[in-house]
Amino acid sequence: MASLKYLGKLHAIAQRKFVTMQNAAALRKHFSTTPAVAGTHINYEITDGIAVVRMDSPDSKVNVLSEEFNQEIGDALENLLGDEAVKGAVIISKKPGCFIAGASIHMLGALKTEEEVTAVSRMGHQMFDKMVKSPKPIVAAVSGTCLGGGLEVALSCDYRIAMKDKKTVFSAPEVMLGLLPGGGGTQRLPRLIGLPNALDMMLTGKNIPAQKAKSMGLIHQLVDPLGPGLHSPTEGSMAYLEKVAVQTAKDLVAKKIKTTKEKGMVQKLTDSVMGTQFVQNQIYKRVHGMVMKNSKGLYPAPLKIIDVVRTGLEKGEEAGYLAEAQGFGELAMTTHCKALIGLYHGQVACKKNSFGTPKKRAETVAVLGAGLMGAGIATVSIDKGIQTILKDVTLPAVGKGEQHVYKELDGKARKKRISTFERDAIMSRLSPQIHYEGFQNCDMVIEAVFEDINIKHRVIKEVEQHIPEHCVFASNTSALPISKIAEGSKRPEKVVGMHYFSPVEKMQLLEIITTDKTTKDTAASAVDVGLRQGKVVIVVKDGPGFYTTRILGPMLSEVVRMLQEGVGPKELDSLSTGFGFPVGTATLADEVGIDVAAHVADYFKGVFGERFAGGDINVLNDLVAAGFLGRKSGKGCYVYGSGKSREVNTEAQEILKRYTLEKKGADSIEDLQMRLASRMVNEAVMCLQEGILANPIEGDIGAVFGLGFPPFHGGPFRYVDTYGADKLVAQMERYEALYGAAFTPCQLLKDHAADKSKKFHS
Repeated sequence: MASLKYLGKLHAIAQRKFVTMQNAAALRKHFSTTPAVAGTHINYEITDGIAVVRMDSPDSKVNVLSEEFNQEIGDALENLLGDEAVKGAVIISKKPGCFIAGASIHMLGALKTEEEVTAVSRMGHQMFDKMVKSPKPIVAAVSGTCLGGGLEVALSCDYRIAMKDKKTVFSAPEVMLGLLPGGGGTQRLPRLIGLPNALDMMLTGKNIPAQKAKSMGLIHQLVDPLGPGLHSPTEGSMAYLEKVAVQTAKDLVAKKIKTTKEKGMVQKLTDSVMGTQFVQNQIYKRVHGMVMKNSKGLYPAPLKIIDVVRTGLEKGEEAGYLAEAQGFGELAMTTHCKALIGLYHGQVACKKNSFGTPKKRAETVAVLGAGLMGAGIATVSIDKGIQTILKDVTLPAVGKGEQHVYKELDGKARKKRISTFERDAIMSRLSPQIHYEGFQNCDMVIEAVFEDINIKHRVIKEVEQHIPEHCVFASNTSALPISKIAEGSKRPEKVVGMHYFSPVEKMQLLEIITTDKTTKDTAASAVDVGLRQGKVVIVVKDGPGFYTTRILGPMLSEVVRMLQEGVGPKELDSLSTGFGFPVGTATLADEVGIDVAAHVADYFKGVFGERFAGGDINVLNDLVAAGFLGRKSGKGCYVYGSGKSREVNTEAQEILKRYTLEKKGADSIEDLQMRLASRMVNEAVMCLQEGILANPIEGDIGAVFGLGFPPFHGGPFRYVDTYGADKLVAQMERYEALYGAAFTPCQLLKDHAADKSKKFHS
């Protein structure tokens, strides 16, 4: 989800707040005598017959298609197109980094029925249809993000010009919210860029850079940004983009340029072949198969997108637009959409620093330990402009860590995401070393050493001899209580937990852990660094396993019990991915490491007792003794070969036979799925009950982005709201009768079950 940065949909046109006039004739007269007209979101002026419509929503970093915004731009276009003095128009944003970032999700949330949402889509169709059919050419001048409804605005223009920079991207990300493009995107995109490219855009929601958009035929022209001059590069580039767009509009009016270019013989032949029913059927079949493979049919939006696109191409545009509007309304009312939108709002909330601005921003960070985690933390730090020291105890260890960082950045360069010059400039921020030189200038130290409390105490005492008083010490531990680690510090108020997830470069979540002694400024500094590293940050209270590791523990314990009951690794993976987890639970155990799972299970059993019971921990100990540590050792639940090949580890199965358990009747696929899910969900609610979590939002974000809890369920807390706390408690009590205290529902869950008006999310 993506991600979940950058999503949009089309919405309603409501109350007018643009220019108050008696009638359209009076308004046109006003335009002819006044060079500029300003609304709240839209202002425009007419020069040499070309109207320049500038978008600039107040008090916002982005333009979004809200009710007021839609009304203003609709009124502006209607009146300008009806003004005889206007021969053409340019639509441009005054925000350099954003054209239109999609539609207002808050507006969509205010719509309560499928019919209301469908009507919104149809109104959008009408507005864009007027633009498409206008006899006066309209040019879209795009700088920055052009997403969702913003893309549909651009698609409705006759000509599209884009700034050739990294900030300018095009995307149809509605699928990431469980929706489809609702402003004509499903119909215009396939006809403009071809069926395969259109489906790829709509089914993945990925960003298309300006250069690629040009080669796809999504835009007509690129404009290079300007360097420094009388004005800043940004101001100069925006003025230049507008100038080019105005001239293009004039040339379109004079018919000096065309909106479509003459196709060559090869392209005509390709289009002819791609347009045949047989080829299109093959495309639909292949794409449908890929969607089912990747989503197992658990997400309705991708399948609906395919159906709506097909309807338009086979039955005509009118049928296609109707299907799009109806599909948009239908999807908006699904629990999937509501869950994904909830996650979007959660992401937005978790990208703010609730502790405020730190007194001293961390400009130099040191990372202790150059293993995969330490090197990953260093990578995301230097990549975002933070000077970083990467320290380990030996030169080979440091060299390996430095190599890891370079490999990650070089991979970006090879994929053309950055230039080789940028790669080398970013690498220059890294200082790999085996000594403490430079630590006197550090604002934060993040340790990523072995999970042993004695080692961590030794490290913190050593480090504190070299760092300044204001320096924050952060521990990247996945389970050890931060308060215990802080006991080794002479400044416990400066100690905080920063739990990253592997691989650090790809996993979005950062779990920050505070103790009773952690100051607000220390927490603010940790959150600030995490946000600058591009992470989605949750902040939890200290405790064994914190939040994410703690709620994973009981589920993995149940996995071991199921293996003892004879459920094979492949079956376990199938049923857990069938519930919506992106990675099967047997595979997850191998990825985490059987040795790590054994260590954590032993620790949790000592802390939480029977609530964390399940499988016999000796199973894990015997697997570890046999050398079956998971993927890292080549053998775990599976035997790993070259590439992606793997087979079930028969030797591990022989060990499991020594610990066979009889099934107790709760072994249908649905029961097995619920046994896994309910243990994670119950522990999550327990964390809220105990104050480990501050709110359900962070609980949902942590489970989804850190552990892969199915996004379409929205996280453990939204799942309880949707599934029903009463039904969940009834299921758990049935399992409790069979398996004991491991399935005892926590009190807060029982409270919600007893009172159906209680919800974790409003």
